[in-house]
Amino acid sequence: MSSPRSSSLAVFALILLSLIWGYNWVVLKKVLAYVDPFDFSAIRTILGAAMLFVVLAVLRRPLALAAPRQMLLLGLLQTAAFTALIQWAVVAGGAGKTAVLVYTMPFWVIPMAWFGLGERVSVPQWVALAIAACGLALVLEPWALRGSPVSSALALGAGLTWAAAVVLAKRMRREREFDLLALTAWQMLFGALALCVVAVLLPSRPIDPTPYFYGALVFNAVFATGLAWLLWLYVLQRLSAGMAGLSALCIPMVGVLAGWVELGERPSRTEFGGMLMIGCALVLTSLWSLWQVRRVRR
Repeated sequence: MSSPRSSSLAVFALILLSLIWGYNWVVLKKVLAYVDPFDFSAIRTILGAAMLFVVLAVLRRPLALAAPRQMLLLGLLQTAAFTALIQWAVVAGGAGKTAVLVYTMPFWVIPMAWFGLGERVSVPQWVALAIAACGLALVLEPWALRGSPVSSALALGAGLTWAAAVVLAKRMRREREFDLLALTAWQMLFGALALCVVAVLLPSRPIDPTPYFYGALVFNAVFATGLAWLLWLYVLQRLSAGMAGLSALCIPMVGVLAGWVELGERPSRTEFGGMLMIGCALVLTSLWSLWQVRRVRR
């Protein structure tokens, strides 16, 4: 059982993690003034993978590659496709709105896990899906043709891709034991190599090597990847899965606020109402997961 001090440190780690991943949506938007989206995606994921392997070596964690075919597929989904889609989405869309649409991932996981893993969907989960669907309609506002439909579709595609990667990772961990940090590092390496191939094949403008460009790379490699994953692992060790899942609420909200303050991306009343509904659905989903965990422990 965690001590009060370790629990407090875990909560602090969760807040810091939410700030890093939430603010990174603004970084991903602003850096596009200096670099092509696919070039930046390739560079930042290669550096991120390198950072994770350094962390593995420092912590003396196992480096062996297990289930290479599944690991390759996971990397193509979770790193290559997901990273490319979110970076492409912020080209034409707002950072905050993109963050909210991408973090609809938990709702796509529910039906995918039902179909692919045979997991039973409870009544509260169906209710959460219905609330999220209504919130999603308000965020997209198809009747008003607000924003970029292409950007919204790409952001939703990123959420779907992320959900498919989550289901695949669950299936992999059912079949054998994986070190979570090693799993993350290897799939990121495979995905980063795929992004490098795409970046080489697609025409792009020359990189403008400004201080902001290098700062964005350092922020993504050191903080948004290396430090953030260490924080996430620490949170998972010290807090329940349900409590850790509540961080999904904070990250897109930080992205929305940062985009509003720094980029002037003020959401409309309808969009804001939709974001609140999606947030409420995430709360319901997280609380249900927390209750399920506590019931099993009894």
